[in-house]
Amino acid sequence: MAPLLMSISLYSSLAAAESHDWWTSSFFLDNDLFANSDDGYTNGIRFSFVSPDLADFDQDPTLPDTLRSINKRLRFFRASEMQLQRNMVVSLGQQMYTPDERFRERTDLVEEDRPYAGWLYLGFGYQVSNHSRLETAVLNIGMVGPASYAKESQDAVHEARGLEKYQGWDNQLRNELGLQFLYSQKNKFYQPSALNSWSYDIIGNWGGSIGNVATYLESGAEFRFGWQLPRDFGTSSANPGGDNSSPGSGFDNRVRGRWFGGAHTFLSLNGRLVLRDITLDGNTFSDSHSVDKEPFLATASVGVAMLIYRFKLSFSRRFVTDEFKGQDRKNSYGSVSISYTHSF
Repeated sequence: MAPLLMSISLYSSLAAAESHDWWTSSFFLDNDLFANSDDGYTNGIRFSFVSPDLADFDQDPTLPDTLRSINKRLRFFRASEMQLQRNMVVSLGQQMYTPDERFRERTDLVEEDRPYAGWLYLGFGYQVSNHSRLETAVLNIGMVGPASYAKESQDAVHEARGLEKYQGWDNQLRNELGLQFLYSQKNKFYQPSALNSWSYDIIGNWGGSIGNVATYLESGAEFRFGWQLPRDFGTSSANPGGDNSSPGSGFDNRVRGRWFGGAHTFLSLNGRLVLRDITLDGNTFSDSHSVDKEPFLATASVGVAMLIYRFKLSFSRRFVTDEFKGQDRKNSYGSVSISYTHSF
């Protein structure tokens, strides 16, 4: 009788946890100073907010009236299956790119290296998921060029840290409205059944982006091994796109409020066919500096993550193959993410 009562109590508490309005707020930072360099894709920052599980996208009172009104006109994720989880994602991010740090003091156009570029954007995303699959669609709207404030952001950080500033930002890409639509699907090929155990899972992904900022197709996988793996879809980064680190169910230890909810290592491999990258190809509608990009890009990431109370913390090192022809040094950077799951 006692085990039965304990089981009923556990599942009752999990059901109650799932009924809460759980939001996930996240901060992401990519920076090459973690890799002891300061060029190429030199910094990326993103803040994001993932809504609680929604009954639907156009009627749920959790959403503001404006978003519900917009969603009534959208048909992409009007899924009717009751077992699906539905979330909305709002993001604000900035990325910056510079030529090799050897050219830091040059004020003229460095034709042999990548352009100075910045990208500031606001993103709106829709997620539909169950225990083994996550689908995400995101629209990013923003500015490339001086209106991205990449120069001012980098100058402020370098001044605060006592680092030498880049002198060639006058040669950055021109102002251009940036639009990017992303779609991705993640699938768990294996997932543990026990709550308190050492285990592993494999999360495959495929998707792409279309727009004047970036157009590409990509595919890859993430392997995770550790104690009490989180019930989510892997580790997110500062790159634009939907979040996949928010809890997928009340079984996740962040929702259960455990002070130490688990720890794991992860390795991910990703391949990308690049058709357009504005930070390499230059402005779409006006003349600007550009370089000959490599059509295929591969990325490898290795890192660690842990759950502490309602936080998920992760750090990884990412290694990227050459992005353009004649590139002297491969890009490598560190990626930090901090997410907090909370209810109102």
